Amino acid sequence: MSEVRPEMRYTEEHEWAVLTADGVIRVGITDHAQCLLGDIVYVDLPAVGAAAAAMQPVGTIESVKTVSDLFSPVDGAVVRVNQSLQSTPEAVNEQPYDAGWLIEIRTAGDPNEAMERLLTADQYQRLLDLIP
Repeated sequence: MSEVRPEMRYTEEHEWAVLTADGVIRVGITDHAQCLLGDIVYVDLPAVGAAAAAMQPVGTIESVKTVSDLFSPVDGAVVRVNQSLQSTPEAVNEQPYDAGWLIEIRTAGDPNEAMERLLTADQYQRLLDLIP
């Protein structure tokens, strides 16, 4: 069974989001997503300053099986990318909620309101329960 952390918010495309202490939203892919993808071999992340539109692609994740889009959970601008993934993309598999985070986004509006639009952990778990 995939790990779902209660303090995070989620998307139907299997990204997670958490509001950091400095008011930005940290984003990654869920444990469920990394399990489906298999061994991650490369991540293509946007540049700092790039615009991010909710539910639109902002990068790609390549595994031994496929290449998948990374979707932004919120509108805003990318303020930080996880540069360590360039040399250790496997961190996405090993620690998808910690060292394997992907980008941080600053929203133009209230970040709490942006987070409210995403799925709660319970809602995301129910979504996973529906997947065969």
